[in-house]
Amino acid sequence: MFTSTPTGPLWGALFTLLLLAACVTDVRTRRIPNALVLTIVATGLAFSVATRPVAQALMASVGGLGLGFAIWIAFWLAGVMGAADVKFFAAAGVWLGPAATWRAALAAAIIGGLLAVIALLSSRGLGAALRRLALSLSSGSLAVLGNVHDGTTPRRHLPYGVALALGALTAAWFPQLT
Repeated sequence: MFTSTPTGPLWGALFTLLLLAACVTDVRTRRIPNALVLTIVATGLAFSVATRPVAQALMASVGGLGLGFAIWIAFWLAGVMGAADVKFFAAAGVWLGPAATWRAALAAAIIGGLLAVIALLSSRGLGAALRRLALSLSSGSLAVLGNVHDGTTPRRHLPYGVALALGALTAAWFPQLT
């Protein structure tokens, strides 16, 4: 995606830095600031307009934003993802456009699943997670995955913005993999 124009690598470096900044804040504070999300949107629009005809750029940016939001909003509604993660991925979609946003979401889901398994194994919470998954499957609801907590252990949240950023970066830098 960033190799199709002479300035593409510079735009790609900016996109990468912005997404890495979101990862750092998500890991440290479990938040992604709205100011950073708006910066990603604004620079994504600038990238789009600088590299495509204006009408095509706006369509791609709005399409990526809308699709990025639509893919993850159900997970926020189910209580298993933060609103900042949804906004963050939608902002990344402005850079990516709809097709790459879809591929990035698939990559992010795979990466997020791997990160979740690693986190469960490192915290020895795999048994409880498997019980929640079985309960979710038997009840037909995703809400159970985010809301079951026994109250005896501190609740930890996976900084899912990391998985979202890695998915977006994979789709942008290595489109042949997604």
